[in-house]
Amino acid sequence: MPCWGSTAAGRWSLGISAVLIAAYLFAAFAEARLKSPTSDEMPHIAAGLSYFITHEIFRANPEHPPLLKELSGLSMMAAGVHWPHTPDADYLVNGDDPDRIYQSEWTIGNEVIYLNGMDRVMFWARLPMILIGALLAALLYLWGRQLFGPVAAAGAVFVCVLDPTLFAHSQLVTTDVGEACFAVLTLFALWNYLRRPHWVRLVLCGLSLGAGLDAKFSGIILLPIVGLLMLASIRWPARSGDEKSAPSGAPPAKTEAPPLKPLPPSHAAKRGAAPAARRKGLCPCGSGKRYKNCHGQAAAGASLPTGPARKLALLIGVFALLAIVAFVFIQATYFFPSDLAMYEKCFRMVNANHNPNYLAYLAGHLKHRFTGYFLVAYGVKQPLAAIVFTLIGLVALIRAKAVPLLGKLFVLVPAAVFFIAATFMADDLGIRYIIPVMPFLHLIAGLGIATLIQSGRKFRWAPYTAGALGAWLVVGAAGIYPDHISYFNEAACLFTDPSRIGWDGGTRCGTLWLDDSNVDWGQGLKQLKAWQDRNAPGRDLKLSITTSFPPEAYGIRCRRTSADELFQGPKPGLYAVSAFLVARIPALPGANQWLRHTKPTAIVGHAIYIYDVAEASPRQ
Repeated sequence: MPCWGSTAAGRWSLGISAVLIAAYLFAAFAEARLKSPTSDEMPHIAAGLSYFITHEIFRANPEHPPLLKELSGLSMMAAGVHWPHTPDADYLVNGDDPDRIYQSEWTIGNEVIYLNGMDRVMFWARLPMILIGALLAALLYLWGRQLFGPVAAAGAVFVCVLDPTLFAHSQLVTTDVGEACFAVLTLFALWNYLRRPHWVRLVLCGLSLGAGLDAKFSGIILLPIVGLLMLASIRWPARSGDEKSAPSGAPPAKTEAPPLKPLPPSHAAKRGAAPAARRKGLCPCGSGKRYKNCHGQAAAGASLPTGPARKLALLIGVFALLAIVAFVFIQATYFFPSDLAMYEKCFRMVNANHNPNYLAYLAGHLKHRFTGYFLVAYGVKQPLAAIVFTLIGLVALIRAKAVPLLGKLFVLVPAAVFFIAATFMADDLGIRYIIPVMPFLHLIAGLGIATLIQSGRKFRWAPYTAGALGAWLVVGAAGIYPDHISYFNEAACLFTDPSRIGWDGGTRCGTLWLDDSNVDWGQGLKQLKAWQDRNAPGRDLKLSITTSFPPEAYGIRCRRTSADELFQGPKPGLYAVSAFLVARIPALPGANQWLRHTKPTAIVGHAIYIYDVAEASPRQ
């Protein structure tokens, strides 16, 4: 184990990272309590609770693996949340029509939430997700310290906890942040296994891979990533011998055994005399370590295959063992079904219920697919300061001689593969589909921060630049609080209406770029109720939102308004319109443009636009 407090930089980085993770937990719990259920949370909540009643994963929400839903379900059960005995809920448990069950998942989720106390259910359902977000930040510190040193590790945590997209989705009972966390855990475990092979590390790597595959079906991408990196390790081994010099600011290399020293003749003569006693005692080389942790490791390593063909055969066997451990883990979360191909059958249901004619929205246009969708989404929704840190870190990573090539590949390959897969396989619905890419970019951004800080002797302006960019990140995260899901950076307004740039970045221009979960996912109902009580008591809202959770459950006085009325033009009244519709409806051919050109009275939670229409607007 590394000695985390061995250097001043190590102590400071650990302390700063711990404070950042604690601040993340506090802010995430506080923000989550202000948010109503989002569109995808209801079926996940219903499914997670149902699994422990039916013990059948295939019955409810099979198009998503069960792991994260089960964690949420266990948390709810521990808090005393009960399964509702309603016709829809009873049919989910006992019925056999999959279409009816699918259509009822949202209704049952609403019933679970409403009948057990909305705030209570949402707190306990979201608790495991928030803790997984904290685990992800901790993994970035541990792995970043091994790869790039303590300063970069703390920098990665800093960028991670201030990432609005990751922060927002880590509070929700959904799968994207969980997949990102277990993908990082898998590769962190594989990295350490390849550096120091041991059966315990092999098992941990297999379990992590199983969790990554079981968090979201897109986790299947981990299999080729793991295979490619294992193949790369044949050509560029991950040994301490490859790491001839640590990155600036890194702790002394105490994670490996010290270089072998020649044994004294007396001990060398006794090498075969009492091997069992020697393994239990101190190593005779004088290192102060137990024999099994010093020369014992070298002896074990010496017996491993050394030729490329033998290494390839060994790694094929290791990959097979990883797959077996992962398979057993997945089968356990599926309650060991009699059909061993259950995971594969559920995998085939991904996107089965999606409308093939649905048009994606990007920058005011509608198309079936935009090849550059996720690149644009990253460019307008990630903080600009984080993007600058990432670019600096990327240059530093490519040029770094102290970082082994395999270490570079462990960061760059997963980011590239996940991004390319999302670009060509995922629906153009939201930046959330590239959340698994972001932790690897945060590691690179951490290296960018460390590069600027440690360049102070050569460039006096570099540390000040790091400080200014870091302050920019903090201001943006504070300015958008508690509405991180809707965040857009300043570039969203820069070329359209710079006057709308504020402490919340360019969020007020977000509807000009993206729709769906990028702007509103139904999370603002509690805030809408508070706004109505303060500003429009006694008035009914003409409400047009996309979430299926009933606003009446929060006491909102409203009547539902169809999208057709918004399309044709408003009638007199007080409108509350989802940012999703504010973005999409003006892009429809022939639509009245009033939503785009009318200044809203208020924007509740950066997600619900309020329009007080005194008289019908002319067609525009």
